[in-house]
Amino acid sequence: MSIKALREIIDKSDNIVFFGGAGVSTESNIPDFRSANGLYNKDSGTRYSPEEILSRSFFTKHTKDFYDFYRSKMIYKEAEPNYAHLALAKLEKQGKLKAVITQNIDGLHQKAGSKNVLELHGSIHRNYCMNCHEFFVLDYIINSADIPKCSRCGGVVKPDVVLYEEGLNMNVLQRAVQYIEKAEVLIVGGTSLSVYPAANLVTYYKGSNLVLINKTGTPYDSRANLIIKDSIGEVFKNIT
Repeated sequence: MSIKALREIIDKSDNIVFFGGAGVSTESNIPDFRSANGLYNKDSGTRYSPEEILSRSFFTKHTKDFYDFYRSKMIYKEAEPNYAHLALAKLEKQGKLKAVITQNIDGLHQKAGSKNVLELHGSIHRNYCMNCHEFFVLDYIINSADIPKCSRCGGVVKPDVVLYEEGLNMNVLQRAVQYIEKAEVLIVGGTSLSVYPAANLVTYYKGSNLVLINKTGTPYDSRANLIIKDSIGEVFKNIT
């Protein structure tokens, strides 16, 4: 019944926005953070916790240790888009989906064909010298020994991902707010909506078709008019 209801909502709208979290990519074999099998519940291989390692202060003080962890735990170059990524790209191509707003850094939405993707937490595919701002692709990070250094000036290269203690890109955040404010349908998937400020984006939605797709409940369940507690990939597999 819930799948049918979602299909009807999608069929009737050409102003849909999707807001997704780590659960969108778990079916592409990329672990999330907070579940039982998530990154934060696994041994980091060091005396530091994953949350410590993924902070700006740790990056600054222990850059080599950061990259040892980052290369082994945060980069999944061989991952492929799943049904959710592919369905969203298809909806965008049909003119129904106006934007994908994601907390993920894996680039799988773009790999699936989505064009208008707002990456709240950045991307592993963008890397910049902290001195001269020269751009480097992901392979440069993967293939560098220890700490990636700029081939132009020798400065440290940093992934364009938002670490703990860093703020979100305000331009990306403002664009996300604008899309959500104007959306007729807001579909939120693969996120428990517990990480702020990203989770607060839902409060900007003014429409009457808030759809939540997640295996567990969220703080916004009472505001939704459709809740589907299932795998987001399986849900979209049956939609498009």
